[in-house]
Amino acid sequence: MYWFGMILQLIFAVQLQWFPIGSRFPLSLQPPPQLTGLYVIDSLLNGNFEQFFASLYHLALPSLTLGILLSGIFERMVRVNLKQTLKADYVEAARARGIPEAQIVVTHALKNAMIPVITVLGLTIASLLGGAVLTEVTFSWPGLANRLYEAISARDYPVVQGIMVFFAIIVAIASIAIDILNAYIDPRIRY
Repeated sequence: MYWFGMILQLIFAVQLQWFPIGSRFPLSLQPPPQLTGLYVIDSLLNGNFEQFFASLYHLALPSLTLGILLSGIFERMVRVNLKQTLKADYVEAARARGIPEAQIVVTHALKNAMIPVITVLGLTIASLLGGAVLTEVTFSWPGLANRLYEAISARDYPVVQGIMVFFAIIVAIASIAIDILNAYIDPRIRY
């Protein structure tokens, strides 16, 4: 991720000058009042769409860095699971009843194909947080992951422990949410 982030910055920010580097918000615009500390959410809560689009613009390269590498894994999983699900007996029965193919894919096959994908999504939350450390350092973003990097560099162990506990709580909450979502999608799953 570190290498990919550097390449994105080199191409889209330095060479093409399409995106900014090293800032969360343009200096020419007043940042939104801090309610959550997240510029995207704060600008929406204040109803200022100029600030919202400016914060999204500054978020484009870091989010692309985090998302593009994981998207290939999920695209392949959805495709493989959907191909297997479309060969199932209940899908053939739906075709025999004359249900349109698009409706079969969306209502019958995709719902069942998404169960393993959602499970893997919960497992990748931890790697996403690890990638956030590299992404924030690469893009010079003042975030919790960058603070973790600074604390590790300064050997500030209580701060490292506190941030790691916070990350562990996020992973645990995400795992519980994924289990609840799986039970909602597939009523056969019971815990």
